[in-house]
Amino acid sequence: MKFGFKTIVIGAVVLVLIAAVGGWQLLHNGASTGAFRTVDIKRGDIQSVITATGTLEPEEVVDVGAQVTGIIDKFGTDEADGFLLDYRSEVEAGQLLAHIDDTVYQSHVLQAKAQLETAKAGVQKAAADLNQMKAKLNQSQRDWDRAQKVGPSEALSQNDYDMYEANYETARANVGVGDAALVQAQQAVPQADAVLLEAQRNFDYCTIKSPVKGIIIDRRVNIGQTIVSNQTASSMFLIAKDLKSMQVWASVNEADVANVYPGQPVTFTCDALAGESFTGQVRKVRPNAQMTQNVVTFTVEVTTDNSSARLVPYLTANVQFQVAQKNNVLLVPNAALRWYPQIDQVSPEARDAFNASQPDHHQNRPTGDGSSMKRPSTRSTTRSATKPARFSQGTLWVQDGKFVKPIRVQVGITDGLNTEVRSDDLKEGMQPIIGEIRSQNGDGEAKNPFAPQFPGRQQQKSGSQSRSGGGGR
Repeated sequence: MKFGFKTIVIGAVVLVLIAAVGGWQLLHNGASTGAFRTVDIKRGDIQSVITATGTLEPEEVVDVGAQVTGIIDKFGTDEADGFLLDYRSEVEAGQLLAHIDDTVYQSHVLQAKAQLETAKAGVQKAAADLNQMKAKLNQSQRDWDRAQKVGPSEALSQNDYDMYEANYETARANVGVGDAALVQAQQAVPQADAVLLEAQRNFDYCTIKSPVKGIIIDRRVNIGQTIVSNQTASSMFLIAKDLKSMQVWASVNEADVANVYPGQPVTFTCDALAGESFTGQVRKVRPNAQMTQNVVTFTVEVTTDNSSARLVPYLTANVQFQVAQKNNVLLVPNAALRWYPQIDQVSPEARDAFNASQPDHHQNRPTGDGSSMKRPSTRSTTRSATKPARFSQGTLWVQDGKFVKPIRVQVGITDGLNTEVRSDDLKEGMQPIIGEIRSQNGDGEAKNPFAPQFPGRQQQKSGSQSRSGGGGR
């Protein structure tokens, strides 16, 4: 079958026209908006919190150790069940926890006692020797006195005279030596007594007793284990003094710690106790900050009642510090404060004001007529959820026929999902826009590619999360 040249040309023109019409329809359908997704403004209660993670800790913990070296030969007995002391055993102050083999230390005590008795005997001997020397001194003094009366003569030779004098001087010197020996012997007694006291104390250290009334939360030794005590005491038991009151040590980011203060109410949950919520209050903010990978955090102590004994040490707690609470206020989802229109979607009477108030929010942005505008910058007109102002400025968009128009609002606190808003133009039941529905999208919803994207909840690097104020935009 043959076609003429004219027929081929006409067919080609028709195909070009069909392609052009299809492209025009595709372009305009892609730029047009089918509908807007809206939500109702409602009244309700909202609470602004700072979230953080922490660890449950006993309020007072005593680390019981050993001051001597030896082999553990026995443990104390748990009075509740009659078994040996173990984890969660309750102990009284002065109760036996463990015993170290004391054979060597008992021998040291016996040796020290013997040395003390020897020192005491030395005192008695020195005193007896001194008395003997004094008696000799008296005898030599009398002999010397008689020799002096007679003097050297035919009755007393010069040699005997000199001998009596020498004996007297020697006896007098010996008394001085005896006095010094007695003092030395007397000083040896308290020295031996101190050695005995040290040996007795080391012997007593072989019996490990509980210094406080509490519960054993960690047992770090076993029977038969050798304890080596050097400059520091070896840790054997960890005893919590009282678990009826516990603490949560929460790590709070430096950006949020200014909003944490003593007495502040706190709620927290534990992954191990799903469905249960606990309350407490801030006790103190520790001033010694910690830096991990250039992230500065502060440890906040939170006290909580544990009379129910549901909480156990070292559970991970998800903490919420209550910063502010508002009741019966207008609330909108955070998505309504994040949604941003294209220029051709704004009502004609509001476009001039829209452009004037948003000088830096457009760049290379397509419009309905194929021209370009500036694309929105990543900066939001409102502050982020991390550190917002108490009342900052925001914008809600509502439908105005086929277009949308702005409503300026004051933005208050947020809980990460909803935000408090104030404006004379707002009423309960109004429907601000949170998104768009485009006809060519199979799932019915189209995201605005030029809207600034700010998640409602921003996770802090340190693990803490703040949701106070500012709308969470």
